[in-house]
Amino acid sequence: MLEKRRLGSTAIEVSCLGLGTVKFGRNQGVKYPSDFQLPTDAELITLLHHAKELGINLLDTAPAYGSSEARLGKLLRGQRQEWVISTKAGEQFINGASQFDFSTSALRQSIEESLRALQTDYLDIVLVHSDGHDEQHIQNDHVFLTLDLLKQEGKLRAYGMSTKTLSGGLMTIDHADVAMVTFNKTYTDERDIITYAHQQQKGIFIKKALDSGHLPSPHLSATDSLRFTLNEPGVSSVIIGTINPLHLQENAQAACR
Repeated sequence: MLEKRRLGSTAIEVSCLGLGTVKFGRNQGVKYPSDFQLPTDAELITLLHHAKELGINLLDTAPAYGSSEARLGKLLRGQRQEWVISTKAGEQFINGASQFDFSTSALRQSIEESLRALQTDYLDIVLVHSDGHDEQHIQNDHVFLTLDLLKQEGKLRAYGMSTKTLSGGLMTIDHADVAMVTFNKTYTDERDIITYAHQQQKGIFIKKALDSGHLPSPHLSATDSLRFTLNEPGVSSVIIGTINPLHLQENAQAACR
């Protein structure tokens, strides 16, 4: 059974592996090595049941993941308390292209739409889905002020940013509950964010631990990269995006070693 870790200084406990759900709802404009068909509802029900059996309680989704939120909302009816749902705001995927809006009104609207799609009255975690201008969105768009107000209103329990810069990640740790950063055995440029989060008792989600399926060397196994990432002090959870139950089980077994 997978280890649970506290998300920084929040009251939220997350499995050390989280299930990424891009492939639940979007197969256009994604950076995976091969094409894939969207899974059926029956296939997703089987996958989610398997994830729960492995001890996974964290689901990572986003409006930019096509129909992912809506499909989760339908498939998780009656199970809301059993899952920690992390979604995002700031990016939409419309007509094959990403569109970004980090204004207060857009973030509020995005979160209301996510609540409806996920068929819930609260979101556990909301991350700003950055386009790379991390500092601008924190300092000029005041994204965390908006999310903090929504937290006070009971719409969400914790917030942060899926960052794309070292400076933005460090700033997120200063102002929010959690940062999602890229980190794996071949890319450690953002380690300072993880270290700082650990010092400040803030949460860290890891994206691209397996480099979206593009590990550069046949000698670097997914197990090695996953264990390397999970063993980094300060990491709360590593998000693995898959629709293959066998891959999910293999990653869970690697995480438990």
